Amino acid sequence: MTAENHTATEGNAAAAADTPESAPMTSEQRHAAAERLVRSYTLGGMAVALVPVPLVDLAGLMAVQLKMLHGLARLYSVAFRADLGRSAAASLVGGALPTAVAPALAASLGKLVPVSGQLLGGGSLAVASGAATYALGKVFIQHFAAGGTFLTFDPEAVRDYFQQQFEAGKQVAAELKPKSRRGARKAGTDDTTTPATEPPAAE
Repeated sequence: MTAENHTATEGNAAAAADTPESAPMTSEQRHAAAERLVRSYTLGGMAVALVPVPLVDLAGLMAVQLKMLHGLARLYSVAFRADLGRSAAASLVGGALPTAVAPALAASLGKLVPVSGQLLGGGSLAVASGAATYALGKVFIQHFAAGGTFLTFDPEAVRDYFQQQFEAGKQVAAELKPKSRRGARKAGTDDTTTPATEPPAAE
């Protein structure tokens, strides 16, 4: 799944909020669009995790998560800050050690082992990456819906919620796994470094 695909998904999810001619979204409509966007980027994070190059997959995952936060920020009319978004993502996912990051890193490095290492590593990392992306998205949906911004975001205040959503995200990732493999095969025909492109900085 390429960065262009993510951008298209983000644009579709936020179109109603950005089109002057359209009626303002209700809170229910915005929440539904946000949920769809998070699910889409969960799938994208899983596909990136199947890139067969160790550590490049983790860098791609961070880029996917930043683009998801950018999309959610647009949906909720919140000024996007790439630096704060990166810090928030790193803090939450890093705080999930050893539940999320250690297995993900081990799975990425496991791809150094020919064939079997790539198969096992990719599968394990896909679930962890999808769950972490899903949890991060759910946290920011809650935060933005309550009127929060990147400047007011406190990782410590939502750490328990993140852990709960990470566990829920594992089930979501398991359901999306077949789709992520199809997306990874499609991405294999493209430049696998494309997802590492960062979203635009705050205006």
